[in-house]
Amino acid sequence: MADPRFFKNLGPFTLAQICEKAGLPQTGDGTRQIFDLADLSGAGPRHLTLFSGAANRREAFAASQAGACLVPQSSLEKPGKRPPAPSGMTVLEAASVGRAFAAIAAMFYPEHSQPRWLQKDAVSPDARIGRNVEMAPFVVIGPGAEIGDGTRLGPGTVIGPGVAIGKHCEIGADVTISHAYVGDRVTILPGAKIGQPGFGFATSGEDYLKIPQLGRVIIQDDVEIGSATTIDRGALGDTVIGEGSKLDNLIMIAHNCQIGRHCVIAGQTGLAGSVVLEDGVVLAGQVGLGDHSRVGSKARMGARSGTGSAIFLEGGQDYGGAPAKPVREWAREIHALARLAKPRKQGSNDG
Repeated sequence: MADPRFFKNLGPFTLAQICEKAGLPQTGDGTRQIFDLADLSGAGPRHLTLFSGAANRREAFAASQAGACLVPQSSLEKPGKRPPAPSGMTVLEAASVGRAFAAIAAMFYPEHSQPRWLQKDAVSPDARIGRNVEMAPFVVIGPGAEIGDGTRLGPGTVIGPGVAIGKHCEIGADVTISHAYVGDRVTILPGAKIGQPGFGFATSGEDYLKIPQLGRVIIQDDVEIGSATTIDRGALGDTVIGEGSKLDNLIMIAHNCQIGRHCVIAGQTGLAGSVVLEDGVVLAGQVGLGDHSRVGSKARMGARSGTGSAIFLEGGQDYGGAPAKPVREWAREIHALARLAKPRKQGSNDG
């Protein structure tokens, strides 16, 4: 569900109105009211959610308590791909779940992109500023924002409406933070951008429709975020950076990623949407992880290693290469290839 601190909900709407807006055939009681949007696991009887048909979401769909759910048309699914809908759920079939959800989300939350606010002063009188807060020149703080005791804000930093920053944080120059909660003793180095809408689009094959990003960024205590690092907010859930984790410069964290506690991520690493890093994971420079991948606790990935989509790497191991493999296996393959590529001596036996 979208946080009312950051997003204004124009609902409720009836199922008939929702189906008309999304161009869907009406199913069930058209007068039934839907009050909000939520993900499969967090939805209740007054919510609409979506199920893409992905195998790793089948259990969540079967257990969901949502009042209504967008699903792919049966004709587009493989046999047995969709489990039976839970009791009380109205199923809305769509040729493109993403496009239907984008239309419906924009209906509930038309102002879902960049935060906008009007104020005469750089620091809104509606912001709550703690004791001993230091603000350099050209700091901008939006209405409803909160800055904890002893926090320092560098020049040119912009704190969006409703953002909450904890105590004794160090926020560098030209940092932009929106749609986010930041814990205590967090360090954010110059140029970092936090809380932008995630890179989510639905396509019909001809054009692209922006999917509203209605989640937040949650940064827990004692995190450090490097210069020019970008952390996008979630689509429905949150993007989370766990306690004590350290992020280097020039890192991309996409929407809905979940980074555990005390992880270390080196520069130029990119995490696609919904990647999960369990506690204590270490990623070397230029690692790339495909969407919905998961890396187990205390695993380590070597520089320039990576995965495709929805890959699970077990914890407690070292990995290298792309696609990533246990480092010993990867090293053996590299050595074998080197031997094969080595020119043969003239007169050697080719048999």
